[in-house]
Amino acid sequence: MTTPIIEPTGDPASVPPADAIAPPPAAFRPARIAAATVTIIAIVGVAWLFIELTRFFMLVFASLILAVIFSALTTRVTAATRMPRGLALLLSILALIGVFAGAFTLFGTQMAGEFDTIVKSIPPAITQVDALLARFGVSEGVRELLDKGSSGVSRLMSQAGGYVLAAGSGVADFVLVFVGAIFIASDPAVYRRGLLLLMPRRVEPVVDRSLDDMAHGLQGWMMGQAVSSVLVAFLTWAGLALLGVPAAGGLGIIAGLLDVIPMVGPIIAAIPAVLLAFTVSPATALWTIGLFLIIQQLQGNFLQPMIQKQAVDVPPAVLLFAVVAAGTVFGFLGVLLAAPITVVVYVAVQRIYVKTILGKDIRLVSDRR
Repeated sequence: MTTPIIEPTGDPASVPPADAIAPPPAAFRPARIAAATVTIIAIVGVAWLFIELTRFFMLVFASLILAVIFSALTTRVTAATRMPRGLALLLSILALIGVFAGAFTLFGTQMAGEFDTIVKSIPPAITQVDALLARFGVSEGVRELLDKGSSGVSRLMSQAGGYVLAAGSGVADFVLVFVGAIFIASDPAVYRRGLLLLMPRRVEPVVDRSLDDMAHGLQGWMMGQAVSSVLVAFLTWAGLALLGVPAAGGLGIIAGLLDVIPMVGPIIAAIPAVLLAFTVSPATALWTIGLFLIIQQLQGNFLQPMIQKQAVDVPPAVLLFAVVAAGTVFGFLGVLLAAPITVVVYVAVQRIYVKTILGKDIRLVSDRR
């Protein structure tokens, strides 16, 4: 007995669909699921590690900035004297330490006295502002805010011991940054080659040129910012001294140091100056506000363009939001380093994304040298 042969009927409905007999999708295989799970866990772990090490990364970046300063000074000393790089680096560091030690020796006692005057004068100044507002019938809400500020300053002074411990931690961080900068500046080519070795061969030239752009941008920014900070400190000291504001020298130093923080720093520096001016008279406080406005106009229209000419033309709004973002993500250390971080990121985006990937013809910071 033979098995009957069933001929195809030609009816499409009698043919089973292809997906009915296809193997299950690869995405549902156990090996693929395990690989995807491990990948997700690795990404989350790296993100968590990055968040935990944000302070470490900021200290490394601060060390790189200081290393750029040391390296620039060493290069100049080597070009002028033809001495070995190690000896030139040692002389550069000793010269910097000598400058700061000499300034502290000459003006340290006077500045310490002025800072002590600032600390002791702020609570009475807040009280005088409160009395002035009450005289003009200002709402209780503002006066309560001033009362909270006064109590906050008093509490700050009473907790000085805790801040001494925090300052000790800051000193340890500074020593770490300082020593790390010396090691990097002693032979920067080693670290540069190590970074390039981690890059794919086809992108090495772009990364190499990007590192040059970052170094030029940081050097120009630091040179311009140093000039700007010194001029702001001098103008603030001279103006406050003419107005008769107490501790004009200390307030000038505060203004010069906070000038490093774009946009926000000058506002913070003006607050203690205005409060101390109230201890003289309300009119002096108004003149002090006018003084800071004039200095900021000079800084914005003359000093800041000079910095941008030496470094990179970063739009002011970008700097402002960079300060806020850096402070939110990295804390106070991020606020201090917001400007150099912005310079580095800005020139990297120009070189890698705009010029290389998009192929647009733009003038980079290294083209200005």
